[in-house]
Amino acid sequence: MLLDVIIDKDSLPIEIPDPYHPDLDAIVGSIGRFASSKGADLSGMDVRGLVPAMIRGVAGCERGCPANAKDLVSKGFQRFDLEYVEGGILTATASAGSDRSFCLKMFPDF
Repeated sequence: MLLDVIIDKDSLPIEIPDPYHPDLDAIVGSIGRFASSKGADLSGMDVRGLVPAMIRGVAGCERGCPANAKDLVSKGFQRFDLEYVEGGILTATASAGSDRSFCLKMFPDF
């Protein structure tokens, strides 16, 4: 499974080898360092809560995609705009201050 972190036009791909046991400290730490290096403000965003929800939405596709992903999109998550993209891809987009765009794209591993 791949998580692509996009700030404006810059991208940081993060491999998630085991979606059922993700290393959230490492994932969230990488996202935080990347955001900081790009001057993006992620304060007030629950990235640590969003990442596992997106993982479940995409990994859950094994049990009937796109139901799990679409369920997350319909419920929403804080101030993120969520979207299901055909093929099992989930996106979450939010403003990261100073007209900066912050996007997480979760890609399935199938």
